[in-house]
Amino acid sequence: MPLDRLSVAPLVKRVSPAVVNIAVAYPSPYAQNPLLRDPYFRRFFGVPDAAMEPRLSAGSGVIIDAAKGLVLTNNHVVGDGAAILVMLQDQRKMRAELVGTSPDADLAVLRISPDRLTAAPLAATDQAQVGDYVVAIGNPFGLGQTVTAGIVSAIGRGLTPQSGIGLIQTDAPINPGNSGGPLINMKGEVIGINTAILSPGGEGNVGIGFAVPASLIRTVLRSANGRI
Repeated sequence: MPLDRLSVAPLVKRVSPAVVNIAVAYPSPYAQNPLLRDPYFRRFFGVPDAAMEPRLSAGSGVIIDAAKGLVLTNNHVVGDGAAILVMLQDQRKMRAELVGTSPDADLAVLRISPDRLTAAPLAATDQAQVGDYVVAIGNPFGLGQTVTAGIVSAIGRGLTPQSGIGLIQTDAPINPGNSGGPLINMKGEVIGINTAILSPGGEGNVGIGFAVPASLIRTVLRSANGRI
């Protein structure tokens, strides 16, 4: 096919309905202090009313079981959030229940209402090879669903020598908010869950991102309670 006709648009059209935006509300640390619930004490200590509001963070996820409403994301995306909201591509918003986590693998499974959902298939094995083309879909900086592309740069990477987890390295641009979104091969299969970037001196992408591979994802999903 001529280079000017190459496109991943059909693949993205097929997979993107399974990719979700995730918003997580964390209780304000000030709200834990009963004294500060009184406006008088807030004024006395110089704590603005806005500081009592929940803190919000954004991430991504992918529906892996439409019938059960299961969504896969990163553990660090949901953390100790008090409330988790999932927004689908069609703009529907659903509250999510945390089903299980694997902090070591940085994975978490959520459950939403299984109403008119589309799932993305999980690759049967770790088929990724260095040089394979891949697509990342996520919610960088809370902008909404965004598609980037690149290749598999390396496999079996560890963020630290002690991690013991072989990650997929990719140069597909991944930024804050992409965490929890899928890394897709050219078959439209999820080969990894985007989890981290190396960005010396800042938060922007420099072409070194990492994804949890399908084999580890399957291990987590097979465990009885979502934990390793």
